[in-house]
Amino acid sequence: MTATRPVIEANRRGKREQIIDAAKQVLARDGLAACTARAVADASPLTKSAVHYYFDDIHQIVDIAMREHVAAMVTGLRQAADGESDPAGKLWAVVDAYLATFAAQPNAAFLWFEYWIDTGRRQSADAIAATVEDIRVLLDELAARLPVDDPAVTADALLSWLLGTVVQQQIRPKSSTRLRHELNSIIHNTTG
Repeated sequence: MTATRPVIEANRRGKREQIIDAAKQVLARDGLAACTARAVADASPLTKSAVHYYFDDIHQIVDIAMREHVAAMVTGLRQAADGESDPAGKLWAVVDAYLATFAAQPNAAFLWFEYWIDTGRRQSADAIAATVEDIRVLLDELAARLPVDDPAVTADALLSWLLGTVVQQQIRPKSSTRLRHELNSIIHNTTG
């Protein structure tokens, strides 16, 4: 009887992963508003009833799916940094890769903003804070290798700039040269 418990748990984990993977597809393709239990079920081999059985509500699914989207993005950003040798080059590679993600997939920017608004409306700041923290930690690690007085302050400034730049790039894109100038300005303004 105890031998079946691990099998049941593995099956449960597998079903939950299928649901999250389907939600990630729906979110990336159609956005937050389209990510319903029905849409997730349609994108998976499971039924709408199964979606409700394995998760409390669609918000729980969306939160996990968004967290996984950001985790994958951070993994890609870390790989971009690993491709450079000097600290400033690592930071620029991360910034460039971050902005390139949203430039190549404009819907990703809209999804990100929709998710922020949604978590705010449902007073679930912890969900968005967790995703932002992953990026802030990476920026803090990179800033710690730069000649700045306080890497945490620099990381916070960089994160704010990145978030604002994603919005600006959707409306009025700036050149890579201009972005690099702004980035350097942030770094120099956070040194003593």
